[in-house]
Amino acid sequence: MASNKIRMTGMVSGMDTESLITALTSSKKDKVDKAKGEQKKLSWKQDAWKTMNSKIYSLYSGKLTSMRFSSAYDKKVTTSSSSALSVVAGDGANEGTMSAKVKSLAKAGYITGAEIKAADGSKVTQDTKVTELGIEAGTKMSFTVAGESKEIEITEDMTMYGLTSKLREAGLNASFDVDNKRLFISAKETGAANDFKFTGGDVALNKLGLTARSGATRINGSDAELELNGATFKSSTNTFKINGSTYTANSVTDETITLKTSKDTSGVYDNIKNFFKDYNDTINAMTKAYNADSASKYTMLTDEMKDVMSDKEVEEWEGKIKDSLLRKDSSLNNILSAMRDVMSQEIEIDGKKYTLADFGIDKQSYITADPNERYSYHIYGDKDDEIYSGKSDMLNSAIAENPELVATFFQELSNKLYDSMSEQMRSTDYSSAYKVYEDKKMQTEYNNYTKKIAELEEKLTEAENRYYKRFGSMESMLSKLNDSSSSISALFNM
Repeated sequence: MASNKIRMTGMVSGMDTESLITALTSSKKDKVDKAKGEQKKLSWKQDAWKTMNSKIYSLYSGKLTSMRFSSAYDKKVTTSSSSALSVVAGDGANEGTMSAKVKSLAKAGYITGAEIKAADGSKVTQDTKVTELGIEAGTKMSFTVAGESKEIEITEDMTMYGLTSKLREAGLNASFDVDNKRLFISAKETGAANDFKFTGGDVALNKLGLTARSGATRINGSDAELELNGATFKSSTNTFKINGSTYTANSVTDETITLKTSKDTSGVYDNIKNFFKDYNDTINAMTKAYNADSASKYTMLTDEMKDVMSDKEVEEWEGKIKDSLLRKDSSLNNILSAMRDVMSQEIEIDGKKYTLADFGIDKQSYITADPNERYSYHIYGDKDDEIYSGKSDMLNSAIAENPELVATFFQELSNKLYDSMSEQMRSTDYSSAYKVYEDKKMQTEYNNYTKKIAELEEKLTEAENRYYKRFGSMESMLSKLNDSSSSISALFNM
């Protein structure tokens, strides 16, 4: 960069030295500006690729990965004849009919304390000291929580609020109702194994209204109980995990509940539809970036150029450049071509060849489609698709009539697409793993620009210093000449 030293030039000659030197070094300054512009444009391209690669990898590691496995097509649904029991079928649930009864619901242990009175008959508040209830300091209350032993020691300054705080710290829900002058204590979780029990400190417990003798009421923690096809299952919560399915008990009932498990065709359909939604979003974004308008007439702006433009003009100008960064990019074309090729392939199953069109999934006509949406797919009969919603729903029919064929076709297609994208994402000398662009090469180019800019700035500074030195010498000579002229004039005037 140019030197920051203060240079006093043009004092004798009256010349605009700064402007002259700027003009003389303009070609070197242009080289610096050009290199900086190219480096900045490269950084924008790196950012554009990071965003695009993230979108591509999201499809690859998300919906595409799940579509490769049989679980995506082995969906089951279970209906219940009663709201007392709801079921979410697991992928491995057996199809058929079962009977069930909800025998009991899980409960948390609970004590509703008796009314508490102070020893002097005054009102008990949160700030009342526990010792004012007639409980001696040093008294210890022992109890268990989920089988773990706990102990609280009553101190001289412990208040009712302090007592409930200690109980909460020990793993219980505890509060003191000032209006009703009662303690309310419960286990934090349902189930017999999570219950609590006071085991020592009877005097203190009586004074606090926490014993049957003092009038407290107690609900013991208990498990939920479900009878399924004659077998009994217990759970500390109202949820049961049985053979991969989730059963939720909502209420106790004596009636026999009928559960029917069958293939969930809508679940399989939704999986396929959601995959194509992600695929279309990704392929359309890639196509749009590849087909972007040229920005060849938009050069990178220098600081001087920005100074004479409004912020909006700068934003629009640079926006044109950013939008075109992946235009006709070879790496983008490679992944686009690879994905399009796989999706158009035939899959042979039991000697017969199938394509996506055989399942009512196809691209729009090349002529009528938006140029940036020519490679996206539509599902016939999809109610969310304005163009194809009126067509015959071939996919749902195929799932209902031959689910094994559907599963085999889409698994094989997904595996082919996955393998093809994996090949595009493999690590090379120029790209990292799971990158479809040459990120290593681009970073090397960016670092080279940094070195190049430093060298060009050094040459610019050397040139400026050289010219300042020459103009300085000229000023010095003119000054001496002026001094000599003044001396000669003075002799003639004597």
